Amino acid sequence: MSKAFYIQDYCEISGGAIRLNGETVFSAGAAQFTDFAKMAYQHFGLAYPKFFKMDKLSKLAFLAASQVLTEEKNTALVFANRSSSLDTDLVYQRSIDDKEAYYPSPAVFVYTLPNICLGEISIKYKLYSENSFFVFENFPAAFFPVYADSLIRTGKADDVLCGWVEMLDESYRALVYRVGSEGLTEHNEQNLNKLI
Repeated sequence: MSKAFYIQDYCEISGGAIRLNGETVFSAGAAQFTDFAKMAYQHFGLAYPKFFKMDKLSKLAFLAASQVLTEEKNTALVFANRSSSLDTDLVYQRSIDDKEAYYPSPAVFVYTLPNICLGEISIKYKLYSENSFFVFENFPAAFFPVYADSLIRTGKADDVLCGWVEMLDESYRALVYRVGSEGLTEHNEQNLNKLI
């Protein structure tokens, strides 16, 4: 029988609130996401000035990861969402739609891939590990345990940060959690379905 791995900590962000292991640690009410993200960044004293240049998807992933990453180690990143980078793609498209004021912004274009959020997390936490970003119709409760556990089992990572980070317009939700060899909640589809 294969060794079991465990959900160690998890963070959920939605509706203007950040919850860590089920407890609300920050709330900004009905603020627009950009304002909410700025207030959360300041509240937690995150020292990463590049945060303010990020797209909304990267800010969402970064805020969630900051709640559960505590030290530099061989942590793999496995994230997914439904909309890929569509939120940023639409912003970029608007910058080139108007032929009179045509201005394709390189600062926006750089975020037109969803895996860029993993790069931002990796830079901040000095992670030189495996990372992958997938697009699924819904939260992949069956997929995450198979993929993440295999990374640990094969020695490609000591632990894995898994995350669902969905951002489109002002609709957003993140569920990011850390998986390792110790803990109380086994990393499996049934337990993930309880979190979502």
